[in-house]
Amino acid sequence: MERTTCCIVGGGPAGMVLGLLLARAGVEVTVLEKHNDFLRDFRGDTVHPTTLQLMDDLGLAERFAELPQRRLQTVRVPTGPEGRFLTLGDFRTLPIKYNYIALVPQWDFLDMLADAAKQEPTFQLRMNTEVTDLVREGGRVNGVRYRTSDGTTGELRATITVACDGRRSLVRDLPELGLRDFPTPMDVRWFKVPRDSEDPAGAIGMIRRGSFTAMIDRGDYFQVAHIIAKDTDAEDRAGPIEAFNERLRANIPWLGDRELVRDWDDVKLLHVTLDRLRKWHLPGLLAIGDAAHAMSPVGGIGINLAVQDAVAAARHLAEPLREKRLRRGHVVAVQRRRWLTTALVQRLQRAIHDNVVEPALRGEIDFTDSIHPPLPLRVANRLPWLRRVPAYLLAYGAMRERPPKVSLR
Repeated sequence: MERTTCCIVGGGPAGMVLGLLLARAGVEVTVLEKHNDFLRDFRGDTVHPTTLQLMDDLGLAERFAELPQRRLQTVRVPTGPEGRFLTLGDFRTLPIKYNYIALVPQWDFLDMLADAAKQEPTFQLRMNTEVTDLVREGGRVNGVRYRTSDGTTGELRATITVACDGRRSLVRDLPELGLRDFPTPMDVRWFKVPRDSEDPAGAIGMIRRGSFTAMIDRGDYFQVAHIIAKDTDAEDRAGPIEAFNERLRANIPWLGDRELVRDWDDVKLLHVTLDRLRKWHLPGLLAIGDAAHAMSPVGGIGINLAVQDAVAAARHLAEPLREKRLRRGHVVAVQRRRWLTTALVQRLQRAIHDNVVEPALRGEIDFTDSIHPPLPLRVANRLPWLRRVPAYLLAYGAMRERPPKVSLR
């Protein structure tokens, strides 16, 4: 039997940020990650200004700047038969230091956080260690049971266990936490297509002929999110990939005759879920990030909400954990702090599902079928200050969290 003060389940952005912040505050923390590295493709890699400012606050801005990245400053949509681009959001209009979204491979970001955390004597990261169960005794969670990749099993006792292991977290099966699910009209296919230097830059939203595609400029390629109606992926996969490519060319004419997707294996499917736990905590247990609330990919804000959860958790838990006086009220305060932001963002995402995504997939919205773009787009394009609204919401969300002062260096 082993023991730590804080056991963090999952080495994703929320888990690594929380581990770093707690370790810098002098708290003994152990992060358990079931994989042997962070290298997985099509994981969320949009790092928003809130997280960029956090890296600055933690003295990691220079190291972050050294990571391979692409900066996204505008969100645009082509409209009308000629495909004229209108700007929906412009981060350059925001009076902030980091007026862009950084597109960074998630594994590089996590490696950087892990390297920084390993400098702290109270931090431990254990890879190849999968949590298989919670240790529950006397009405509280006292740690976890785990299994390593070589089959070794064990128990790790902890004052507090924090689930940061995503939407498949085992804590979501606990009936006491009450998972609430919201129906979603879509799934998303992720893939890459080549980008030419003359192609549009930034983030591009294409709504055309019953097709909804978002394209993110990654330099020499586009990262593409192709939105499809719920549970319709298998039908397309039964056909040839070239038929899929031809539909892409028809809906995105400037792709021309370049080679696009070579094989269906290169197209990854995200089953979109939108849900949240009614309770994020039990005695000895806290859930944050996707473990507590799975977000829609709309807006690409899931990582940043999870990181903000981690910052709020560190601020509420660091001092009580270090001084060995943690009470349930400290844990409850984390959900109380983050609940409204989570609920508001999910309500906005549901509104976008209902009023944009679903009508677009039915062919009821087509930005290219008229010489007159939709009125909101025309207004936003004529009033530059109005472009700050979507940019600000993407940059900061409803609330920015600040780390505990003891963690700053």
